[in-house]
Formats: sequence, C-alpha cells, structure tokens
Amino acid sequence: MSIASVHPSASTMPENGTMDSTQPRPDQPRRRTIAPAQKLAYLQGYENAIQSGEGRGYLRANALYSSQIVEWRRLRDAGILDGNTPSNSTKSGGKLSKEQTEIARLKKQLAASEQKLATTQTALDIMGKAHALLEQISKSADSK
Repeated sequence: MSIASVHPSASTMPENGTMDSTQPRPDQPRRRTIAPAQKLAYLQGYENAIQSGEGRGYLRANALYSSQIVEWRRLRDAGILDGNTPSNSTKSGGKLSKEQTEIARLKKQLAASEQKLATTQTALDIMGKAHALLEQISKSADSK
C-alpha cells in the first residue's frame, strides 16, 4: 500500500518532505476579507442590534465574533477605518501606535463624559420640575 493511496495530498509532497506553504490547498476554506466600509457597516448594525437586545443574534447571523467587533471599534475610534490611515500604522501591520491608542482612549473617555453630562443635565431638569410642582402643591395646600 503506497502513501498516496492512504493520504491523497501525500502525492503532492516534494521528495524532501516539506510542504510548499505558498500554494493554498484546495480543500481548505479561504479566509474572508472584510473591507473597512463593511466593518463600519457591521459596527453600525451591531450597535443597532444591541439597542434592541439582539447583539448575539446579529453576530451569529453575520458569522462574526465579538473580538472582531472590539478590534473594529478600536480601529474606528482611532480613525483608521475612516480612510485616515496614518503612514506608520501600515508599517506595523495595522497595529495602532502609542499616540493612536492614547487618542482612541481619550475619545472614548470624552464620549463617556459627554454621556454622563447629558444624564446629569436631564436629572437636573427633572429635579427643577419636581421642585416647581412641589411648590405649587404647597401653595395650593396653604390657600385652603
């Protein structure tokens, strides 16, 4: 019994016993590539799905992983997915530089602070209205 009859790819192996890794094997699936515009669309769709509580279902339906979403958010926040790719990010294999990481962190912190400010302003508006209502109730009770 020959090796080729046991393992079909054994006949393509060179005599020195090493495999040529430059040629894709036909039995292996090809890795899909996702363009930056598609990544932004997936992020938007995922964030909309999160609002309705369907985040995990969205990931399953689109064959995505939560780790991809985390990475794409980081790239979006650094401005890389918008087409503003800095020259040094391509040299390092798409990884963010220290400055880009700091900018992304500060943008995230700013967004959180703005959200907290909006919440505080809404609470103050509600407290003002509640105070005015209580004063009105107090005046009407005093006049009786």
